[in-house]
Amino acid sequence: MATRKRIAYYYDEEVGNYNYGYMHPMKPFRMRMAHSLVSAYGLDKHMDVIRPPRATAQEMKMFHSNDYVEFLQRVTPELAELEPEHASVYLSGEDCPAFDGVFEFSSISAGGSIAGAKRINHGESDIVINWSGGLHHAKKSAASGFCFILDCAMAILELLRYHQRVLYLDIDVHHGDGVEEAFYTTDRVMTVSFHKFGDFFPGTGH
Repeated sequence: MATRKRIAYYYDEEVGNYNYGYMHPMKPFRMRMAHSLVSAYGLDKHMDVIRPPRATAQEMKMFHSNDYVEFLQRVTPELAELEPEHASVYLSGEDCPAFDGVFEFSSISAGGSIAGAKRINHGESDIVINWSGGLHHAKKSAASGFCFILDCAMAILELLRYHQRVLYLDIDVHHGDGVEEAFYTTDRVMTVSFHKFGDFFPGTGH
């Protein structure tokens, strides 16, 4: 008889409160809608539902540069207007706006992915789900493609503390360029991305 998989499901109800902007296609409230469906179908009864710890600035600096994380900690819509020279370096125009709570939103995303990797490392779960994670375009010192923090990279770095190699499988319609770039020079991480390419963001992954 097959052993029942131990599944951990990370969800923070506050994730749906953040807003990239009225006309922006990225809508964090969809994560709340997904959670409502999970609950409505009773799927949460088959998983350990856990509120993720918020990732600290120090944890984010495991991958991201100090100056970029410190910018995210202090940036606001007003500051971005007052310091356009900094915003143009760290943010990518309309795709990654300086909305209220951007650092807190990023800490939820990264916190769930890091905590999930730790659960796998410690043998506490076989499968981990983090709906607010998977933001795979961010770079070491800049936001990209709706992604401010590369939570996938932080989870991989945590897994590498216990495992010799990690396979990263990306099935989003966009190429997982941030993760591929992050581990391009190491043989300990294999990145596999199935995506649309050509005249399509981010224009890589041919």
